[in-house]
Amino acid sequence: DLKAAGASWIQFDEPTLVLDLEPHKLQAFTAAYSDLASSLSGLNVLVETYFADIPAEAYKTLTGLAGVTAYGFDLVRGTKTLDLIKGGFPSGKYLFAGVVDGRNIWANDLTASLATLNGLEQTVGKDKLVVSTSCSLLHTAVDLVNETKLDNEIKSWLAFAAQKVVEVNALAKALAGQKDEAFFSSNSAALASRKTSPRVTNEGVQKAAAALKGSDHRRATNVSARLDAQQKKLNLPVLPTTTIGSFPQTPELRRVRREYKATKISEEEYVTSIKEEIRKVVELQEKLDIDVLVHGEPERNDMVEYFGEQLSGFAFTVNGWVQSYGSRCVKPPIIYGDVSRPKPMTVFWSSTAQSMTKRPMKGMLTGPVTILNWSFVRNDQP
Repeated sequence: DLKAAGASWIQFDEPTLVLDLEPHKLQAFTAAYSDLASSLSGLNVLVETYFADIPAEAYKTLTGLAGVTAYGFDLVRGTKTLDLIKGGFPSGKYLFAGVVDGRNIWANDLTASLATLNGLEQTVGKDKLVVSTSCSLLHTAVDLVNETKLDNEIKSWLAFAAQKVVEVNALAKALAGQKDEAFFSSNSAALASRKTSPRVTNEGVQKAAAALKGSDHRRATNVSARLDAQQKKLNLPVLPTTTIGSFPQTPELRRVRREYKATKISEEEYVTSIKEEIRKVVELQEKLDIDVLVHGEPERNDMVEYFGEQLSGFAFTVNGWVQSYGSRCVKPPIIYGDVSRPKPMTVFWSSTAQSMTKRPMKGMLTGPVTILNWSFVRNDQP
């Protein structure tokens, strides 16, 4: 049907090939593409892998598939794949070189990418090398033009999907001998700015990290001692009841947060409204005879953004939406510098909630690993 509609290229995404697949699974790829070969006749077929290096056996399988015209590799997170390509690439096939990061929002190092492409050109041939992103651009926000509240310095360090297309085009032209010197120079200046900016490096964080010892990662007391102390303090039943922490965010609650953010209501009015919501949640849990209570998190807009807004080293977009899953979209924070906590983040609301009950009040914190996974992270760290 695609051929009849006029398609000349078809792309298959096979990211599973970056895993350590067992031999019978690799054989299944060979068999599947052999069966497809007749249907693919007359079409250019591109098979894309991404998110990591492709293992040697998978590379051998992929580059031997029947009916495939081109191969795409993530050369941002799959740097070892470069050695496989240079060690042997099928003659007459196209290489889609994913040198522009499709999964993060940082500006490309154009000079370094061009050097990589020049090296690959010697292996695959000038007419068989295609400049590409490392993966689909659906993982990044759409366009920096839509960001009106990010300052110019931070914006100069970034490239959303629209800017990444421009980067791909600039690299392709440079590879063809039409290098835009002004564009490359501006890119180099932005990279230098980010590397030397005092906003990126926090001396206090650097010193604290350097001073960490192995013992700092282990608790001084064993589990049984902590359990005994907890039980003496809380006197909980054998199977205590609690909830995960967040209660439904009602339209009224969202209105209060929205109006406070827009300065349409005072801080006093906002705090009063949130306290009232917490009181309702506490009373409901006591009525249900819950053992360990929660405050319901009515003040939180998002489990990551709420904390990021209170940490240094984070920036936030206005329209940087990306698909999370299904039809759900999120605005991941951007971690651009060393992260520190200037002041307490949850103490006020947790202590307020505890003052409303004699039962234990649980505090909820989004963990650092989740914050990292749900943010655009720095690409200048190991």
